[in-house]
Amino acid sequence: MPILECRELCKSYGSVRALDNVSLSIEQGRVIGLLGPNGSGKTTLLKLANGLLTPTEGEILIAGEAPGRLSRSIISYLPDHNYLADWMKVRQLMDFFEDFYEDFDRAKAADMLKRLNIDSEMRIREMSKGTREKTQLILVMSRAARLYLLDEPIGGVDPATRDFILDTIIRNYNPEAAVVISTHLIADVEQVLDDVIFINNGKIVLMSSVDNIREEHGMSVDQYFREVFRC
Repeated sequence: MPILECRELCKSYGSVRALDNVSLSIEQGRVIGLLGPNGSGKTTLLKLANGLLTPTEGEILIAGEAPGRLSRSIISYLPDHNYLADWMKVRQLMDFFEDFYEDFDRAKAADMLKRLNIDSEMRIREMSKGTREKTQLILVMSRAARLYLLDEPIGGVDPATRDFILDTIIRNYNPEAAVVISTHLIADVEQVLDDVIFINNGKIVLMSSVDNIREEHGMSVDQYFREVFRC
């Protein structure tokens, strides 16, 4: 059974159709790039999967069920903005995650924070942007989830932080889970991806493995994306 499945999924905001007849299937054990320009529908799709939005038409299923209590227990979601209360200390955030998520591994989170010299008594508002990004990701990746939804996890941070973030994703996710990384920075994430989904104007343009793109087209994913979208 797919961990995430969309069947003719549509989402409209008034007269604007953010997702248009999207059908796709994602299996566990894969790292998938959800790739497209800004405004292509990536964030809308992840919010629908996380149960933050409801479909206008069609359906989206998580482990065979509509988003709800079950999906919230098996999805670890990183939104595309700072979601941590800036007055909270890192220690308090770990307390919150430990209380709220049964699969949160506090020891794993503490170890990653220690390796980065992030003080558990530090408040979010005292952190640089890069340190906030790292802290958010550490909390998300310290869960033993079945589906990780990461919305622009490397957007707006320096190259060294990007490398740490990608390394953290690969080293710490549950190997039986699926990881969906939404980004427009394709060259930076290509090396960690198994499969890609190209999306533009709310429509799926391509679904393929990274190996197939390289073998059939003789290009990197970034090069092929530029060819498909003429950018």
